[in-house]
Amino acid sequence: MAKTAVRQSKKTRKPATPKSVATEPVPTKSAKAPRTASGKRVNPQLLKQASKTALEGTKERTEAGHMMAGRTPPSQVNPQRQSGATRKIDESIRDTPEYVSASSVTEDEKLLQAPRSAEDDYTKTDPWRVMRITAEFVEGMDALAEVRRGVSIFGSARTAPDDPMYQAAEETGRLLAAAGFTVVTGAGPGVMEAANKGAKEGGGHSVGCNIELPFEQGANPYVDTLVNFRYFFVRKTMFVKYSNAFVIFPGGFGTLDEMFEAITLIQTGKIYQFPVILFGRAYWAGLVRWLQSKVLVERKISPTDLDLLIMTDDPREVVDTISQAYVAETRTVERRKIGPAHSAGK
Repeated sequence: MAKTAVRQSKKTRKPATPKSVATEPVPTKSAKAPRTASGKRVNPQLLKQASKTALEGTKERTEAGHMMAGRTPPSQVNPQRQSGATRKIDESIRDTPEYVSASSVTEDEKLLQAPRSAEDDYTKTDPWRVMRITAEFVEGMDALAEVRRGVSIFGSARTAPDDPMYQAAEETGRLLAAAGFTVVTGAGPGVMEAANKGAKEGGGHSVGCNIELPFEQGANPYVDTLVNFRYFFVRKTMFVKYSNAFVIFPGGFGTLDEMFEAITLIQTGKIYQFPVILFGRAYWAGLVRWLQSKVLVERKISPTDLDLLIMTDDPREVVDTISQAYVAETRTVERRKIGPAHSAGK
């Protein structure tokens, strides 16, 4: 009997887990994964697939914009990207996803990857990358130094020439050019192309700030000054620095990003008397209702913050609003410059 008891105790005894070995947390049966905005349960495979599909969607929308304008998308003409980081630099920083070819890893992607282990020698990569970032700021500012009355126009790349929003963006660009403003866009097809085209038709200066993507997106043919950027945040700085207003046409995440970027800068006092105009009341109505019914009601923003968003369906109202704000901003800038001198003279 004693031997039997010993055998049973050996069978039931579990080996001790060494303290030095990390173990994966085991989810309990009652634990439930959160859901995405579309209602799907979250897991690593889903997030990976969503990222892949998102990139494919961005490429598809960009290509569609070119094709609807009657052009062959640059990504179909050139299998390999021709601009930006085509060399294989700092490959040790990341494992490239299978759906992104090794030759299409962008500089932004390399920059935004956090260190994963002590073996990643970032002292030999990121400090040198800062030099490239500095150079990009210098090149961008040098190229845009003559822009004095800029207006940045954003919107979907997948907007056909027969779309009312394309036509409205074209008319807005034309009227802005006639009023002496420089039109600045992301250089792509769709709304961006329409705004650049309108500026050219109005005899004005048309600027395109292109961004390096994992596929060749190209620039529309109506850009007078084209600046290619590798880093999104450098490009976004140029949009704000060389603009006196943002005009936001219907678009996706990129368009929303630019809109909320400007609103945040105004809210924190970094820029002032800077109109942010939402063109297309019907498109933006849902977002504004959400801001009013949830964000404002829960006191995440102030009532006056909603006044930072201007809504219209009329290109002439866009130009009138921007012209008035430009005059007011110019006066404010002059007062801020001469204020200390006047104080010193008293």
